[in-house]
Amino acid sequence: MHRYNSYVGYFRKVYGERLQKVVVDAGFTCPNRDGSVGLGGCTYCDNAAFHPAYSSRDIPISRQIDEGIEFHRVRYRNATGFLAYFQPYSNTYAPLDVLRQRYEEALSHPSVVGIVIGTRPDCIDAGKLDYLAELARKHIVIIEYGIESCYDRTLERINRGHDFETARRAVEMTVSRGIQTGAHFILGLPGESRRDMLEATSMINALPLHSVKFHQLQIVKNTVMEREFARCPEDFVQFSLEEYIDFFIDVLERLRPDLYIERFAGEVPPRFVNSTPWGLVRNAELLHLLEKRLEERDSWQGKCL
Repeated sequence: MHRYNSYVGYFRKVYGERLQKVVVDAGFTCPNRDGSVGLGGCTYCDNAAFHPAYSSRDIPISRQIDEGIEFHRVRYRNATGFLAYFQPYSNTYAPLDVLRQRYEEALSHPSVVGIVIGTRPDCIDAGKLDYLAELARKHIVIIEYGIESCYDRTLERINRGHDFETARRAVEMTVSRGIQTGAHFILGLPGESRRDMLEATSMINALPLHSVKFHQLQIVKNTVMEREFARCPEDFVQFSLEEYIDFFIDVLERLRPDLYIERFAGEVPPRFVNSTPWGLVRNAELLHLLEKRLEERDSWQGKCL
């Protein structure tokens, strides 16, 4: 029995193979860093903690892809197709001619079959989406929006610089053009209770998303959130590994059965965090623990709907 919709399984079913993301740093920034929306970025963010060493804006995109493919071939020997993943910062935050040059440079690589574009919902417009829809006729094109929370009070507290309505509008504009659309959410942001996080699933279900990615909050060194956590730890829901897996199953039971689950927890290199309460557990082990607990609970995605 398949107890949840795996995103890896989706690619194998549709394309007949595992498609591996290769992170590309195309040299973009964010509007809440450069002053157009705000300064300082999101309170939890140190981008160096979220992308690999082979990805650097000082290296040409084609060489980043070459090095990324070599890196992943050690771990995923069966991967034959690769997706250039524009991940660091906001990867639609530039004029259209700049975006066109960088996306098409990645797509010209002989091993790349498509692109995944990580961005903010306030960094998209009709012109960019029309171009991406045109690109999607020949290549795999996926947009992944960092939404992070469904609650405006949380988005304001973490200095996100946009509200949930902006996210909803961006998702609907993207899906209306036939572009595959995913979203990223963080579980455990300050001020949100377990009940808040569970109730947010109804708002996620109402978005016409194809896939979702969840991460547990990790407190990264030298961020505003690290200082906030030191002052007000009671504002944060903290999970042991076992508690988080059980809580995520509670979330999963409330999610639409057709949503693909790309990730349910994240890994930050230990040097970027003050503590590693879960130990050095890797993603493959987390997936095994989730599947085992789903069987023990006889649970599945959408069970509570």
